[in-house]
Amino acid sequence: MDPSFTRGLALQVVRRIDRGLGVLEKQLLSWGIIVMAVNTLGNVAARVLFSSSLFFSEELNQFLIMLVTFVGTSAAARQGRHIRMSAFTDLLPLEGRRRMLAVIQAVTAVVLALLAWYATHYILRMHGLGRVTPALQLPMWITLLWIPLGLVIASLQFALTCVVNAITPGSVHLAPHVTEHDEVDMPTI
Repeated sequence: MDPSFTRGLALQVVRRIDRGLGVLEKQLLSWGIIVMAVNTLGNVAARVLFSSSLFFSEELNQFLIMLVTFVGTSAAARQGRHIRMSAFTDLLPLEGRRRMLAVIQAVTAVVLALLAWYATHYILRMHGLGRVTPALQLPMWITLLWIPLGLVIASLQFALTCVVNAITPGSVHLAPHVTEHDEVDMPTI
């Protein structure tokens, strides 16, 4: 089989997975921010009109902040906007930078997957304890599901970028569709 055909096929698969993850991230982030804004405005209106806050408002916003934080980590990785310490890798020639970045992305993907595994075990333990949230009386484990979800998606993003760097000679990728010399504007969600 022709290596360029295999490389092209692998890149198509990576791009499709990346697009799917991008849609999931956009939906979760958009709805999380919208619900947070509506909740906050409703709480302010309740305080002004009725001199009393909504009893669940602060708790709901805490859960939504976890969602936005952990899913936002994945969105940053997908857009090549994550923090990089590149002082040493910038000294390497192009192919050395590409290989080193692929290794760094692979290690990052493994670490994030491991954190997701530990978070999942923590959630299972919380489920077994039967704890509920103070205001909404929701099972605590449900409110924590965003943590492993965001970590898994971020792990996939780094793994996809590692694959792109491993099979695409001649350019260093920060994300599946972002090279190190691309102008990266503010992320869009």
